[in-house]
Amino acid sequence: MRRLPPLHALRAFEAAARHLHFSKAAEELALTPTAISHQVRQLEALLGVQLFHRYPRPVRLTADGAALYPVLRDALDEIAAKIAELSNSGGAEPLAVSVTLAFASRWLMPRLQRLQNETGLRITVEADDRIANLHGDTVDLAIRYCASPSSGGRWQRLFQDHFIPVAAPTLCPAGVEELAVHDIAKLPLIHYRWKNQTLDAPDWQKWFSFAIKARTQIAVAQEFSEEVLAIDAAVAGQGVVLASQVLVSDLLASGQLVQLSPMDLPGPSCWAVHLSSHPRQAEINRLIEWMRQSHIGD
Repeated sequence: MRRLPPLHALRAFEAAARHLHFSKAAEELALTPTAISHQVRQLEALLGVQLFHRYPRPVRLTADGAALYPVLRDALDEIAAKIAELSNSGGAEPLAVSVTLAFASRWLMPRLQRLQNETGLRITVEADDRIANLHGDTVDLAIRYCASPSSGGRWQRLFQDHFIPVAAPTLCPAGVEELAVHDIAKLPLIHYRWKNQTLDAPDWQKWFSFAIKARTQIAVAQEFSEEVLAIDAAVAGQGVVLASQVLVSDLLASGQLVQLSPMDLPGPSCWAVHLSSHPRQAEINRLIEWMRQSHIGD
């Protein structure tokens, strides 16, 4: 007969170890931070080892905690995957795909009907710029910009993005297909804030430095909290935005925006990430391959 600690204590430890934060673990499990702390201490007492360094904060895993966490994480993921598979509800439910607001608005939504027609997949779009919780029960796949894959989950690269200066045709003189760098600097520059602070986000300062191989003074005319708002402002003729080539491809094709310079700034790659033990791996792979081929087709 197996001698195992109580499941609630194991779940509390796994969530706390994953977040390295008792309050976030409590929020995920619908408990109080005190309850999480109590259950972790119960587990430590049963095992006879310390799993966390609690002081100084933030909490950190001990060597024993770091050894237990990946084993427990993978076991719980496999249990959840098998339960989902046995419930026969996997194929009946849409895939829940978490994407950023800009990616949802400017790339995915215009292609959603074609995606469903060509793949037979049904998906639910979860538009959110925050980090997706793949260990919850609401997201099957997340698509995010990332410099390189982090630990946990299976990462599949979708494409490398580039950032280009674009504006409404009304801001470009008639008959001129591209502007000199110093002429672009005279236009109203539109900036937006990246939510992911860990990325070396492309911005106007980097683009001008890259274009003229020297640092220069620039003045931003408008700033937005969302990338999609900055793109909308450019379409409305309010200025020029340094935008994702992927996200503005449709607007360039329709003539609503024009590229002011061939000079592009390399950006981070876009990745798809999901749990390696996900029971709907075949459907996820079909969706990822379709997105890759659609990007190439664009």
